[in-house]
Amino acid sequence: MNRSPKRAILLVLAAVAGCSSSSPKPTRHTSVLDTLPPERRDAALLGREVFRLVDKAADYRGSHLGHPPTELRLMGVESLAPLVVRRIRVVNDSSVVTVAFRQPAGRRVTSCQGNAQVLEEASLSGGTFTVLCTTPAGTDAKYEVPAP
Repeated sequence: MNRSPKRAILLVLAAVAGCSSSSPKPTRHTSVLDTLPPERRDAALLGREVFRLVDKAADYRGSHLGHPPTELRLMGVESLAPLVVRRIRVVNDSSVVTVAFRQPAGRRVTSCQGNAQVLEEASLSGGTFTVLCTTPAGTDAKYEVPAP
């Protein structure tokens, strides 16, 4: 019986020794966004948030007798996030969502917007959709955003 505790300790030490750091560390998975040029990466980052909010607005509308949300708060969304500021407005009985960087300095795109059209386009094109974005110079450009 004296050998059992010693044997248990030796088994634990062997198991710990087998867990050395010589095994390869997991590699960091690269995102589709990491491979895009800076301008498209900014547009994709904002565009994906536009898509998410437009989807929430469509859900809200479906559960409120066709009435679109007039405030983000109604959908349970804060207007300020650490990286972006979000806005929603109703145009011709349809929700239009705008997402802008809080710190636009150094960004190639400062804000993007979209409406329910992005949901339709994404469902028809395998997930990609187009958003209208504004550059720091104030010009508007359309960007194709990869599927989230």
